[in-house]
Amino acid sequence: MSRFNAPIAEQIWDMKYRLKEADGTPIDTSVEDTWRRIARALAVVEKDPALWEERFYAALDGFKFLPAGRITAGAGTGRAVTLFNCFVMGTIPDTMAGIFEALKEAALTMQQGGGIGYDFSTIRPRGAEVKGVAADASGPLSFMDVWDAMCRTIMSAGSRRGAMMATMRCDHPDIEAFIEAKKDAARLRMFNLSVLITDPFMAAVKADGPWELVFGGRVFKTLPARDLWNRIMRNTYDFAEPGVIFIDRINAANNLGYVEQIAATNPCGEQPLPPYGACLLGSINMPTLVSGAFTGGAKLDVAALDDLVRMAVRMMDNTVDASRFPLPQQEAEARAKRRIGLGVTGLADALLMVGLRYGSVEAAAQTEAWMHAIARAAYLASVDLAQEKGAFPLFDAQAYLASGTMAGMDADVRALIAQHGIRNALLTSVAPTGTISLYAGNVSSGIEPVFAYAYTRKVLQKDGSRTQEEVVDYAVRLWRETHGDAPLPDYFVNAQTLPPLDHVRMQAAAQKWIDSSISKTINCPEDISFEAFQEVYMAAWDQGCKGCTTYRPNAVTGSVLTVSEAAPAAPAQVPEEKGGEVVYLAEPLSRPAALEGNTYKVKWPGSEHALYITVNDIIISGHRRPFEVFINSKNMEHFAWTVALTRMISAVFRRGGDISFVVEELKAVFDPRGGAWMEGRYVPSILAAIGGVIERHLIAIGFIEGEGLGLKSDPHAEKMVVGGSPRGAACPSCGSFAVQMKEGCMTCNDCGHSKCG
Repeated sequence: MSRFNAPIAEQIWDMKYRLKEADGTPIDTSVEDTWRRIARALAVVEKDPALWEERFYAALDGFKFLPAGRITAGAGTGRAVTLFNCFVMGTIPDTMAGIFEALKEAALTMQQGGGIGYDFSTIRPRGAEVKGVAADASGPLSFMDVWDAMCRTIMSAGSRRGAMMATMRCDHPDIEAFIEAKKDAARLRMFNLSVLITDPFMAAVKADGPWELVFGGRVFKTLPARDLWNRIMRNTYDFAEPGVIFIDRINAANNLGYVEQIAATNPCGEQPLPPYGACLLGSINMPTLVSGAFTGGAKLDVAALDDLVRMAVRMMDNTVDASRFPLPQQEAEARAKRRIGLGVTGLADALLMVGLRYGSVEAAAQTEAWMHAIARAAYLASVDLAQEKGAFPLFDAQAYLASGTMAGMDADVRALIAQHGIRNALLTSVAPTGTISLYAGNVSSGIEPVFAYAYTRKVLQKDGSRTQEEVVDYAVRLWRETHGDAPLPDYFVNAQTLPPLDHVRMQAAAQKWIDSSISKTINCPEDISFEAFQEVYMAAWDQGCKGCTTYRPNAVTGSVLTVSEAAPAAPAQVPEEKGGEVVYLAEPLSRPAALEGNTYKVKWPGSEHALYITVNDIIISGHRRPFEVFINSKNMEHFAWTVALTRMISAVFRRGGDISFVVEELKAVFDPRGGAWMEGRYVPSILAAIGGVIERHLIAIGFIEGEGLGLKSDPHAEKMVVGGSPRGAACPSCGSFAVQMKEGCMTCNDCGHSKCG
């Protein structure tokens, strides 16, 4: 009998976490095998591995504790991948040699699957003097372009592209250009951008005072602080970036403030980290601990929560020793501080199950109480581990207990830390859980509200037929099991109907007991006024949040997933969608006997014979999508690589989804011997010319929009279909339009793809 309660959960497990041979043959025959693999791998470092393997397995059983995807997919596989989710790289030196050494370190880290963060504030501003070479500096944004190009060519941990966070201080002379960088839709697409906001800057904004932009002790510009703040707000309002990180607040509250200074975060912002800092993640699945759901006696079992948290802390501490690291500096940093990030998922579902409206004062108070219980259990577990295995190497009792976070900790916990030390310097975080929440039966993600109570997911089968699946929220499924078709109570609110300030209230309540930070998106209605939008950020500052990320759907950022329900009080419905949407393919399409297509002639300068490029299409629901490519030429010099290229591109096309990245990759190829001018435009290589032909064809059949001027594979790009209209963000992995912004990430509800690593 399957342990999965939803088809999508089993599919996510099979695609993302199931261990398989190189040829696709399953090694994990069931999810129990996956749990056993993880438990065994994390128990190896124990004195009695067999004992702890059983205890770890019990914590994983039933999806109660959910290690992050890196651990679930990588533990016990023998593969050369890191089990750590996120890294902040070393401080970038303000020298050419240092900058490119940092670039190399970033590439090595992303190659093993880690998301990375960088502070670019250390690079001198554009136009500053470069002594010794009689030149002016090109500025940090020019080097960010280099990082962006590197990221596009690195595949991290299999098929997921790496994610990066770039930060810049609010007093850097290039901050205005940084704020507006994402206005160019083709620039810095691999980056999330956040501004490091200082306490003096916020004071200047509130006082409407002046603000100096400074580098190396020199004032480059003075402007009104409120003008700079308004530019940040306006670009975030229009383009969903940059985010805001209250960096002084983060450093003041850091348990390790006595040995480190933080200037950057991981890609989704939940882990502020020092240079070479690394953190691993895991989540307590809150709904699994609730008994008596939707009854007067509904409650979360606090004793079971305590036991589960203690086991999770031990498992995550062992992961520090079990993991590989891309760089020795990262390994040294992780083992010196043994930082972990234990969080929660399914919070909104758990609140619904005990009858509380997410965003209400009562729900915020309950959230704070639950997070307090988790923090207390985690710190006590770490104290026990310190007695057994030793405190983290850089532990200093006096300095540690004087840190900002520890000031609010329970007195008895503080006393035990003073007496015995603590194993892990920091313990709590709320990370994005989009994929693992689907894997666990579609529980609500992290501390986010329920996004959609039900939606339809369409899967194209090998024979060309389509099947429909209803994906139902975990709490709604339980409601249906106990109440049938009875309308959902009015406390069932979702991300579309929740006022933005209620989001802030919930984030602030959780932050009180999180020693790192929180990945959360505050969804704002499209018609929110600019003034009300600014109020959200001020509320986040005033209520003690460490950062703020919003998402307002509009013509620039795209819309999000269309949900099934008409109103919270109505039963969830599953309407039939119309149109020829791009859908996820369970298996590659079979080739029909005949296909429609076009052939294009390309005459490359310097080559005696032309290339003839044929692109054939398949018809699905009356709409054309590319199926295969052939390249023919009399020039035998090109025979081997053209055959290889066409076979590979055709294989990608037959997998379905968004294949526009093929164009991007081909057009980015530069020939070291030089390119050629074609039709008034410089084309850097013959492969780039082929990419341009494929792009032209995709535009012609309506599969993508544009004028052939250079398509970028961007999660915010809208896809066009013949006879249809733009439908919002398309998933770059599976091509479906089930993409939503949550926890700071563009996440696909169909396949679980997330822009964040």
